[in-house]
Amino acid sequence: MMHDIANKALDLTLKYTDQAEIYVEKEEGVNVDIKKDKIDFAKEAYTFGLGIRVIVDGKMGFSYTTRLDNIETIVKNAIFNAKANEIDKNFVFAPKTAYPKIKGIFDPKIEYLDLEDIIEFGKIMLDTVLDEKCEPTSGNFSTGYSKFIIANSEGAVAKDVSSIFSGYISVNADDKENISTASESDISRYMDINPVQIAEKACEIAKNSRNGKSTETKDCPVILDYHAASGLVSTFSSAFNADNVQRGRSVFADKTNKKVTSHSLSIYDDGTLEGGLQSAVSDGEGVPSQKTTLIENGILKNFIYDIYTAKKGEVKSTGNGIRSSYGDVPTVGISNFILEFDDIKNISEIKEGILVTDILGAHTANPISGDFSVEAMNAFKIENGEIKNPIKKAMLSGNIFQAIMEASAASKETRKIGPFILPQILIKNLRVVG
Repeated sequence: MMHDIANKALDLTLKYTDQAEIYVEKEEGVNVDIKKDKIDFAKEAYTFGLGIRVIVDGKMGFSYTTRLDNIETIVKNAIFNAKANEIDKNFVFAPKTAYPKIKGIFDPKIEYLDLEDIIEFGKIMLDTVLDEKCEPTSGNFSTGYSKFIIANSEGAVAKDVSSIFSGYISVNADDKENISTASESDISRYMDINPVQIAEKACEIAKNSRNGKSTETKDCPVILDYHAASGLVSTFSSAFNADNVQRGRSVFADKTNKKVTSHSLSIYDDGTLEGGLQSAVSDGEGVPSQKTTLIENGILKNFIYDIYTAKKGEVKSTGNGIRSSYGDVPTVGISNFILEFDDIKNISEIKEGILVTDILGAHTANPISGDFSVEAMNAFKIENGEIKNPIKKAMLSGNIFQAIMEASAASKETRKIGPFILPQILIKNLRVVG
């Protein structure tokens, strides 16, 4: 059915213009929301949409719909929108090419899960929290699969199918004298995440965070646990976006082949990663996914490009034209953003510092300058290589680009947190505001 719609839409569009791109997407999923100690609501979701991009006399136009009974109207809308735009020679579509085979991104069992199955996962997570003598405050369990087809006038045809399985829980730990809160989540392409482990981890952090003590304002080593690290790395990653570079919004704009991070750090963007949460045969424009070296032992090697920014920069697209849905046009974005450190410094090497489980306010960080000021969530004092008392309240402030110059891994194990694959990260010197 998706093939038929793509072919029909492309044939119709080519009656009006020589350059066209069709994007067809189907998504099905189940979502279970938790509120306090009950399943608040559960629903099955289904979307089927079509997006059309055209180039008419050097002008780009776009239109989309979920109603597929009159595709020609959407075609005409895209043509109309193109004629209202300005000419830009950098508008082109992906050429015909071969695509890589991506492993580990689709679990067929997920396609056949029903609402009751997912509700049961949610109940298991809730029951575990109650068994741990904690109070659930909110949570979510969801699953789904998606399919897309991209076909264009250049002969490119890309198609893919993927699945997702995720769980999240937030809890309170109350001993009648102190209340603390914590959350934990996990996500995978397969049905291999454990609701019991998610709930137990959230409860463990919440319990350990009770009876927090104040900390003085100081500069010290800070270990960012996986969730905390991903929050700050999200700001850092925007500096590799070619659109930001070309607009003068990246501190890395003129630093190619120069040292920009700790020498022990290498960074890759890899849309072909086995089991990657952002892996696919192609990006949202039909450009084959690839692995791109961004940092090699601290040296800046490359940026990430979609077709438009690549044409503008006279380079090749890195397969980073990311599309959030059929209703959006592709823009430059990361796929699987991988941080690898040669240096690993264990917590036992830290005489005095803090461990931060998560942060609040990462979205307020300045992506251009890298300056940030965030709240440290579920933070703990480190003394003579051991985790001591929880910290009642603290802020972290600094500059992510400066901090990453002195960063190392604090663990061998890595986790997938959204698009980021990273270890715990040790920042050698960061301002902690008590």
